[in-house]
Amino acid sequence: MFVYPNFDPIIFEIGFLKIRWYGLMYVVAFLFAWWLARKRCQQSHSPVGPGEVDDLIFNGMLGVIVGGRVGYCLVYGWDYLISDPLYLFKIWEGGMSFHGGLAGVMIAMWLFGRSRGKTMWQITDFVAPIVPLGLGFGRIGNFINGELWGRKTEVAWGVLYKGEVLHASQLYESALEGFILFAILWWFSSRPRPYMAVSALFLLLYGVFRFFVEFYRVPDADLGYLALDWVTMGQVLSAPMIIIGATMLVMAYRSNKREAAA
Repeated sequence: MFVYPNFDPIIFEIGFLKIRWYGLMYVVAFLFAWWLARKRCQQSHSPVGPGEVDDLIFNGMLGVIVGGRVGYCLVYGWDYLISDPLYLFKIWEGGMSFHGGLAGVMIAMWLFGRSRGKTMWQITDFVAPIVPLGLGFGRIGNFINGELWGRKTEVAWGVLYKGEVLHASQLYESALEGFILFAILWWFSSRPRPYMAVSALFLLLYGVFRFFVEFYRVPDADLGYLALDWVTMGQVLSAPMIIIGATMLVMAYRSNKREAAA
């Protein structure tokens, strides 16, 4: 059992300006994304050139922030939004949705690709291996904030938090959806793959990892379990990712075989 260190979510403050650990994790995530994109654009099969990386990351950053916040407010924070429409802009209070951020990034990548004569899947195949590290750092930010805890447990690696031993589901997500997913996708994309395959593998594996971790994570109090005393909103949103990702992966390799045979 580990005792939660009771982190102060604020690193330091200067007057009205407060620098928070959660915000710092986003900064670190975007810096890593920029660095990794610079490395990926040097590959011979890269659809993105070195001069396009800055615009790509900026567009992706807007997609993450806008999509993540809007998605959270619509799915998890609807009551807060109805009572206070300005809640949408209060990002410093926390509340970002991965699935909303994913939708935001896909729209941003579609617009980016369209402006350069590329398809959305060409761009997302390039971006997909870059994303997981940011997810990993974001979940560490959740842990520091003391939010998104898992269920009560008696396992040796449980975390003592406010008198209860809990699964550190934020760290499970950080490991699976972040660093392990990054390692798999970075290896998978290190050589040319069929069109759409990298994007498909991202959707499939993220959906599987998230669906699994939801068994240990406590659902949002205002939503609870949606069915059978175990189905969560996270699983409902992740299940289509698994189905779509698996379907896309099969389509990508079947299409590649047909092209090779032609």
